[in-house]
Amino acid sequence: MKIIETIAEMKAARLKLKGSVGFVPTMGYLHEGHLSLVRKAGEENKSVVVSIYVNPTQFAPTEDLSKYPRDLNRDLSMLEKEGTDIVFFPSDKEIYPQGYDTWVTVDKLTKPLEGSSRPTHFRGVTTIVNKLFNIVRPDNTYFGQKDAQQALVIKKMAKDLDMNLKVVVCPTVREPDGLAMSSRNVYLTPEQRKGAPVLYKSLMLAKDLFSHGERNAAVILGQMTTLIKKEPLANIDYISIADTETLEELRTIEKSALVSMAIKFGKTRLIDNLILG
Repeated sequence: MKIIETIAEMKAARLKLKGSVGFVPTMGYLHEGHLSLVRKAGEENKSVVVSIYVNPTQFAPTEDLSKYPRDLNRDLSMLEKEGTDIVFFPSDKEIYPQGYDTWVTVDKLTKPLEGSSRPTHFRGVTTIVNKLFNIVRPDNTYFGQKDAQQALVIKKMAKDLDMNLKVVVCPTVREPDGLAMSSRNVYLTPEQRKGAPVLYKSLMLAKDLFSHGERNAAVILGQMTTLIKKEPLANIDYISIADTETLEELRTIEKSALVSMAIKFGKTRLIDNLILG
């Protein structure tokens, strides 16, 4: 496994890779969710590149950039066991040199849901992912369904900017009690961790209501809200039932819908989702 810290070296190494290249962009502090993406990339490609970069431009000033969990040695050990070919680990100065002033923005898809709560977030995401795509030049890239809106935004960017790559979205990986795996779960206190599976329970409630014929979004949202409010440590940021492609809120579910949410436990903000239909 080769560890690369500069853009020039990464570009040079890319030229030597034969066959298809699978790419998994991460912010490190890896868990089984990330590793499932790395394995999928390994199954479908000749070579696998993983980036580890905590991107400052997707954090608001009030968010947890300085406290974001980091453990490079642990990450590298995990990636080596998975047979990763290259780990790209650039510095901030390498990615955003002095005078950097160019941004990539996907418009409509970034405004609802996460965009309404974190208005500068997606500009940072699309900019860094665009840069990483240009540097690594993958044939296929892998994202998790847990960040459903992000996956849609990246797909839209790749399509609109005629990027010659395929965006593969892989299933959410969960803890035994249903909590979606996330690097931010480490922030939860023991009491908060006990309450956190309420996100998954509310999604399962929505799935059950839908499977029994309920199509009124307000009814499903109401019952989900009631369930979550029974957990005293949970504070609702948003719960949404939206079109799976446009993310416009639905009154009636006709064929399918993205049910998504952001719930805070103290200062820790957790997101989760599932697709109905």
